[in-house]
Amino acid sequence: MKKAVVFDLDGTLSDSLVSIAYCANRALEAFGLMPFETDRYKYFVGDGAAELIRRTLRSQETERMDLYEQVKAEYDRLFAVDCMYQVKPYEGIPELLRTLQEREIRITVLSNKPHPNTCKVIHDLFGDDLFDVVQGQTPEINKKPSPDGVFLISRKLDIPVSEMLYVGDTNTDMQTGKNAGAFTVGVLWGFRDRAELEENHADAIIAHPLELPAWL
Repeated sequence: MKKAVVFDLDGTLSDSLVSIAYCANRALEAFGLMPFETDRYKYFVGDGAAELIRRTLRSQETERMDLYEQVKAEYDRLFAVDCMYQVKPYEGIPELLRTLQEREIRITVLSNKPHPNTCKVIHDLFGDDLFDVVQGQTPEINKKPSPDGVFLISRKLDIPVSEMLYVGDTNTDMQTGKNAGAFTVGVLWGFRDRAELEENHADAIIAHPLELPAWL
């Protein structure tokens, strides 16, 4: 029986692709660069805002890494205002969280989204009484796929990683869980597909949030 679940945020708990694409495209357009279809961002996201912007610049018709600092600063400015633009929980997530709470399973979040934005998304979508730990990207811990954030949550909860599930939707998430030594659950409603999750050795793969309790 597991005692805690560590959730990824974007693509796992929250459907936030539109907000990310909206802010990134506006930042690109501010410097005369090409915007991208929203679905393209499924493969730009997952490794933090810095890598998101690098991927958009590498994918221009002519690579424009020379504009990285300016575009990243503009993205950060826009995202600080609009990080909740059209963001919503995935179907079944609120019910899953209530089920876990009723079963006295500790619920946590680990995201490569900046920590203040991570906290805002959780507060706005789910309130302040569901999650035991909310951890976004900070200078003090290495971003995923480093296991540092999982280890930090383990210490805060005083629960060993072996008694935790790690749940996410991308290769970065599966690598994070594996690097920490957690049981990894890949989800199919997020940004990536089954092949990516299988290639990164997900211990289990689920198609709907309410399938998760079976793996506790």
